[in-house]
Amino acid sequence: MHIRLFNLSGRWFLIVLWLMAADMAFGRAYFVALNLTESLPGTIFLVEKGVMPQRGELVAFRWEPNWPYPHGSIFVKKLVGLPGSVVTAKGRDFFVDGDPVGHAKEKARTGETLEIGPIGKITDGHYYVAGTHPDSLDSRYLLTGWVGQNQIVGKAYRIF
Repeated sequence: MHIRLFNLSGRWFLIVLWLMAADMAFGRAYFVALNLTESLPGTIFLVEKGVMPQRGELVAFRWEPNWPYPHGSIFVKKLVGLPGSVVTAKGRDFFVDGDPVGHAKEKARTGETLEIGPIGKITDGHYYVAGTHPDSLDSRYLLTGWVGQNQIVGKAYRIF
């Protein structure tokens, strides 16, 4: 009996092979994260564990709630607000230190109401994260809110 687990060909085979080699070589300091949504441009990210990104760089963090994604899922977003930054909203348009960071939708694609996230001065140990896609589940929404330092896994780099 032959069981086919993967149907990989060409470029995808090389990518998976490269990722497996990277994991073996850097497994302790790095890991690979896959983006399964349209929230960021890119599908495959290399995460450098324990490294805090700077404003404007990609950050990998653990998802706290248990809905709509499993608790502990790894998210990759752009780090746009640091402790001391000021988050404001005009209606459902969000700004960090006066710079626009996105519009919060009223409903999710699945129909659930989306409550807007926190506004004000970002407290110590917390960060504002944003995706580049209008449907990104990020700090615009209460469900994500400001990401705590304890949730941050490391700095992410787009591979593919």
